[in-house]
Amino acid sequence: MNARRQPKEGAGPGRSALAAAFTSNTKGGAMIMKSVSIFLASGRRASAQSRDPAGSSNGTAAQPTGGSQQAKEHQGAAAGTGRTTISRDNRRILARMDELNGKLNPKMLEMYKRRTHFSKVEVEALCKIYRKLVANASMNSKALAASNPGVIAKAGSSMDGIDRSVFRELLHSTFDIVTEETLMERIFCAWEKGYEGLPIRLEGWLMGLSTFLKGSQAEKTAFCFRVYDLNSDGFITKDEMFALLRNCLIKQPQDEDPDEGVKDLVEIALRKLDMDKDGKISFQDYQEAIAEEPLLLEAFGQCLPSDRATMSFLSTLQAQEDSN
Repeated sequence: MNARRQPKEGAGPGRSALAAAFTSNTKGGAMIMKSVSIFLASGRRASAQSRDPAGSSNGTAAQPTGGSQQAKEHQGAAAGTGRTTISRDNRRILARMDELNGKLNPKMLEMYKRRTHFSKVEVEALCKIYRKLVANASMNSKALAASNPGVIAKAGSSMDGIDRSVFRELLHSTFDIVTEETLMERIFCAWEKGYEGLPIRLEGWLMGLSTFLKGSQAEKTAFCFRVYDLNSDGFITKDEMFALLRNCLIKQPQDEDPDEGVKDLVEIALRKLDMDKDGKISFQDYQEAIAEEPLLLEAFGQCLPSDRATMSFLSTLQAQEDSN
């Protein structure tokens, strides 16, 4: 129903860009590692101090001067609570710094391996790509601000995740998705369920790519439905179908009323996808129709990578795994 436009010659997945994403010997990476080292050193000192009771100037621990046993127990409980709070805060900070540095601790690595279709090495490689994309976006933002005094770079932009502009370029140059702006925006919004329109964070990046590149038919069906459900109400209505098909079709000069042709396509789509014949497509309708005819998965526009782009991207990750 909606023929894919072939990507421009040479606009493939961009192996050189991916290779650069795996490179960690950058000035920014060194600065981040230095910051992490400083934080860890300070954390160890704070931990040692929390374990060591207050002492005198010559290093001898100060002894309690009196007070009831109950007071001592109360003080001990309070100190324990303080240490627990500090420990939790440190863990949260360390986890956040790991995310910014594009790496995961062993427990998080194992968790994402279980929750995605990726191996541990692939998860690590994707974390490096994520960090590279976020860092590049931050540098571009600062460069734009420097060249345009009227533009103010967003504070902490490097922590926000992958924004729309980076994501759209990634879809076009790496995943061979060549489509119009409305559908690009919908793919971005549907990528991380529950965080529509927000920058894509590390967890969303990994979970989204798992569906995008290695997802089952059920996972891809759910993703495409979220893309096409423009107002997120659980249905693809006639108006939404019309908007999607009208935007992705090329108008011919000889067409007197191209909208009439789009309306005809909407009626054809309803006959194919509206299984309960209520005039709109529910998720259940969509699931049943795709199970019968998988080619209808992207009926309203391309929102998944081409086979060529998928194979190329995964082969790059596989090369990383083989080299370790």
